[in-house]
Amino acid sequence: MSGDVCIVGVGIHRFGRTDGVSGLEQGVFAVNQALGDAGIDWQQIQFAYGSSDAAGNPDTMVERLGLTGVQFINVRNGCAAGGSALFSAQMAIKSGEYDIGLAVGFDKHPRGAFDAKPAEYGLPEWYGDVGQMVTTQFFGAKITRYMHEHGITPTTLGRVAEKAYRNGAHAPHAWRREPVSLETIMDAPLVSDPYTKFMFCSPAEGGVALILASEKKARELGKPLIRLKAATMRTRPPGSFEVFAPSIDLDPADGRPRGTATRIASADAFRMAGIGPKDIAVAQLQDTEAGAELMHMAENGFCADGAQEQWLAEGRTEVGGALPVNTDGGCLACGEPIGASGLRQVYENVVQLRGDGGGRQVPGNPKTAYTHVYGAPGVSAVTILER
Repeated sequence: MSGDVCIVGVGIHRFGRTDGVSGLEQGVFAVNQALGDAGIDWQQIQFAYGSSDAAGNPDTMVERLGLTGVQFINVRNGCAAGGSALFSAQMAIKSGEYDIGLAVGFDKHPRGAFDAKPAEYGLPEWYGDVGQMVTTQFFGAKITRYMHEHGITPTTLGRVAEKAYRNGAHAPHAWRREPVSLETIMDAPLVSDPYTKFMFCSPAEGGVALILASEKKARELGKPLIRLKAATMRTRPPGSFEVFAPSIDLDPADGRPRGTATRIASADAFRMAGIGPKDIAVAQLQDTEAGAELMHMAENGFCADGAQEQWLAEGRTEVGGALPVNTDGGCLACGEPIGASGLRQVYENVVQLRGDGGGRQVPGNPKTAYTHVYGAPGVSAVTILER
């Protein structure tokens, strides 16, 4: 057996706004930090996969890292771009073709909402005319339906955001690093009903790099073995209710929307890892808005639809709870640079498994960690780490 793929080095450029520093430069910063963490130099990297949506071609990083002739492939896959780069990198090692390589993601988005065009997603112009290409509108409509069906109250949305900013205060890489009270969150201006301004993340900047190696190479480097037990990326099934979905195809048996990309990616990841949701010690779930975290708790198998109300009220997703979720504040506290966001989740899980989380460290010496990212037009990527 060739053994598991391991993560042997991690690096991050803080998220938020960094005037005068390009997205690509933030990616280079993260790569150099990851190289230092792994105890290697750029010349030892055999291949790279890089993701960026709006800040340039990742392969041009070689101009600053070194012209070694390395294979460097660019990845664009919406919000799952970083997870897709990681998936590709681990496959290159699992195939036996390479021993050590890089997954890197970065972005630098302008202020304001993402400005997607209907034609880019095969949609008619009317879909944009009624406002649904503005994702805040879509997310508001989707969570309203979910809350109605499963008895979720607006206060629970507020508790998700409150936790995010409290956790972000302890994460040096987070953008929003000040706690915000539940009262302030609930009383803030409404953006898209039922979401107030504190319940949405913002497009942002940042860079993350992960160095992957075969188990044999990781042992040669003398690194602690953080094993990548599963990495999946899946697209939407028929009839799923996704971002930029112009209609919903209901299951005739129960009148509910059919399966989702997240459910498929999650089930496949658990099958690959040989474990289940109850075996996970810490999870990073896509939370571009507060309701996404709630819905993704159920879609990833951690609780039943509607159980989130009790989970949040009882503090089960807090750092010291039964299943800590988004320990660095997630997208709500960090923002969402598309190319880097999914890799940030994996970075945070490596930090947690190493026990280096400081004020946000999950107690009890966690040994398993889960990440999930989701984006338009219905793509999802999941990873499971073990040490």
